[in-house]
Amino acid sequence: MVVPELRAWRAARPHVLRVARAVQSRVTRVARAVQPQVRRAARSVRPQLVRVAQALRPRSGRITTPQLTAVAATAGLVLAAGAVAVAGPWDSTGQRTAERDWAASRDRQGGADHGRKADTSPASPKPAPSAASVLTGLGRATSVAPAPDEKALATTLDRLLGVPALGARRTAVVVDVATGGRLYGKGAGTAQTPASTTKIATAVAVLSAAGADHRLATRTVLEPGTKEVVLVGGGDPTLTARKDAGEWASLRTLADDTAEALKARHLDRVTLSYDTSLYAGPAVHPIGPNPNLAPVSALSADEGRTDASSSGPADRTADPAAGAAATFAELLRAKGIDTTSPGLSKATSGAQALASVSSPPLSALVERMLTNSDNDIAEAMARQVAVATGRPPSFAGGAAAIDAQLRKLGLPLSGAHFTDGSGLNRDDRLTADLLTALLVKAGDPARPELRPVLTGLPVAGFTGTLSDRYTDDASGPGVVRAKTGTLTGVNTLAGTVVDADGRLLAFAFLASGTSDPAAAQSALDDTASALAGCGCR
Repeated sequence: MVVPELRAWRAARPHVLRVARAVQSRVTRVARAVQPQVRRAARSVRPQLVRVAQALRPRSGRITTPQLTAVAATAGLVLAAGAVAVAGPWDSTGQRTAERDWAASRDRQGGADHGRKADTSPASPKPAPSAASVLTGLGRATSVAPAPDEKALATTLDRLLGVPALGARRTAVVVDVATGGRLYGKGAGTAQTPASTTKIATAVAVLSAAGADHRLATRTVLEPGTKEVVLVGGGDPTLTARKDAGEWASLRTLADDTAEALKARHLDRVTLSYDTSLYAGPAVHPIGPNPNLAPVSALSADEGRTDASSSGPADRTADPAAGAAATFAELLRAKGIDTTSPGLSKATSGAQALASVSSPPLSALVERMLTNSDNDIAEAMARQVAVATGRPPSFAGGAAAIDAQLRKLGLPLSGAHFTDGSGLNRDDRLTADLLTALLVKAGDPARPELRPVLTGLPVAGFTGTLSDRYTDDASGPGVVRAKTGTLTGVNTLAGTVVDADGRLLAFAFLASGTSDPAAAQSALDDTASALAGCGCR
């Protein structure tokens, strides 16, 4: 039996969404607090459920309504308990950390979306929402549901993409993720400035080249026959010196472990050096110093920020490596190891290992990069593509490595041009065809290592750079997942949506020559929401 959606629910849905946003953070805190007890309760209730079901089974073989209600209620308790247990564990912000470490992106982490505030709004729930249609769409190919009719879809999208707010040039593609077939195209092969949607390409390239489970190590070594300790940068853009490191690698832990190793060797005074030789080329982005991106170095702590922020534009130190080394020296002194002022050096192949800390898997870094449009992580990921493929780990080398890796995957690169990994450079060029092909590739069941590209996309109305958008929308919140892109005169949006019939679609909308960023963003959001609400037949 098919139960149609009630008109009352359609009318109430926007109000329910607002209430859900308001209560979700409280529910998350309660879930974290009760999770151990619920797990124990689930184990203890399971035998009783079996016994209750057996006891309530009438000899006639027919179950009465009260009996069915009792069994259903008991089963509901067990299922709820199981859902909490399976969904966990939970990190300190309430974010689900399932699928190993892949769902590791967290709010209020990372950089900015080209000059706009990128972290999750304080008024929004901290954890990503459990939007059923989004999770279902990402979990399996939704090929059972009917695909939208191409003519009906074109009628809807042509009108929305034709508004003046989207400037002189706009291109768009909508693709059925299950089949890879194009459902809509408008200038599909025309290359435009992609802004921060470039990070989708960077994500696919680094996950396929280096591997989703690869970690970046920051280590210390002792040069043989000397008292020289070298702090060796491994390119981890998420290394932190903050007291609360969360899931990220901690410079404090590295200092503690290094001090312990030195004391075991009866050393309490050392010469401290630091090694940034993993990366090559200029450290400053071609656009020049920018509050959205620190000079790119193989060694940095807290993205070179000079304040206590962890996201959004901020003043950056001119030399992140020197700053991290100076902080490391202070941490060693606090542990009873006297050091010289740190100087630049390079560890030799014969140096003895002292201590090491590692980043979370690249899958987690990619999700954080996409959710918060983190430019520092993006440029580090571009260099990791270069390292993994044997190219110079520089701006130019990273861009060339991304291009080569995507060609290796058979993606449509006609007209594409990469100059960086973040999309800050206006000389970057991508097509709507390529962006949707990247998303389809990420949804390929044969490429599970690419799944963080989809799970890291901001959720409309809830997380990252979409946390303060779709606020007055009834269709998009919790259903649209998309990477934003914003530069002066450029607005882009690319991601996935589950339509009204349950079909998973990938889309890319690029607009240039825009004069009102807010109006352009609203127009793009309206177009994505139309996909969410469209059966289009």
